[in-house]
Amino acid sequence: MRPFRYSRPSSIADAVLEVREVLASDPGLSVSFLAGGTTLLDLMKLDVMRPDRIMDLDALRDELGYIRSDGTALRLGAFARMADVAADAGVIADYPVIAQSLSLAASAQLRNMASLGGNVLQRTRCPYFRDPSWSACNKRVPGSGCAAIQGANRSHAVLGTSDHCIATYPGDFAQALLALDASVIVAGPGGNRTVPFASLHRQPDATPHMETILLPGEIIAEFVVPARPWTRRSLYLKIRDRQSYEFAVAAAAVALDLDGNVVRGSRIALGGVATVPWRAREAEDALRGRPLTEEAAHAAALAAFAGARPQSHNAFKVALGQSTLVRALLQVASMESRP
Repeated sequence: MRPFRYSRPSSIADAVLEVREVLASDPGLSVSFLAGGTTLLDLMKLDVMRPDRIMDLDALRDELGYIRSDGTALRLGAFARMADVAADAGVIADYPVIAQSLSLAASAQLRNMASLGGNVLQRTRCPYFRDPSWSACNKRVPGSGCAAIQGANRSHAVLGTSDHCIATYPGDFAQALLALDASVIVAGPGGNRTVPFASLHRQPDATPHMETILLPGEIIAEFVVPARPWTRRSLYLKIRDRQSYEFAVAAAAVALDLDGNVVRGSRIALGGVATVPWRAREAEDALRGRPLTEEAAHAAALAAFAGARPQSHNAFKVALGQSTLVRALLQVASMESRP
């Protein structure tokens, strides 16, 4: 681990002021934010991330660690711990896809430490990214190539890939936020702004090292999830190589608005198969206005993966992702409707 400067602001206002001053003094400085630390510290030990300065934001949990619901929206402070949100009775009842996505992530120890904001910004687990002895990684060294394309790519993405990167987005919570049309409130040197969660992550294209639309020094402060009839009829299904402490091989976050068994609307996000949290709008279009039968679910799953680009070792993810989505749709359809 390389030397760095450390600070611990006591409020979001102090953090924004400090990062503004730091970047104004030297725009080239690399500033990293520490919350739960479950991703950053690992990557620093591996010499993948080399920040010049670390701002420890854990003290912001008192200010931004809340879980609030007023009937119109669920508001989650970005420094709330994953375990606390997963266990919240209101979230479990009214936003089950969120509670499930959090409870199925990582391990109990990590969920007790990890913040919501840090979780959605976690970096890929691509082994070529996490091992600096591999020189070809466009995420780590822009322009160096992508070793995974010709290498071991069983765990890599089949949706949203490019000739420059096929690394999979590893999180679970992000798919739930995406499916429920959440937004993100961001604080930074240029002021506060609200961003649709669907716009937060960037597909790799030719710039895989640019993973989000966040500007230098910006901090996620809050997630806002609108309350809608379909939020209660929602589910997160995660398929993995083992039942605990493992990333998804395929996953689906599904919320349904049904009139009897006819789909008025659906919201579908896929995990474990794409370079970013993936909204399956083609599948949603395929379901609209149709009775949700097994045949309709299969048609939606085919539409969701119509643009898939499998690699040499991960073609199985297409069929697995499709079957995961079919299973999730039928399970959500069978849920008891609640007012």
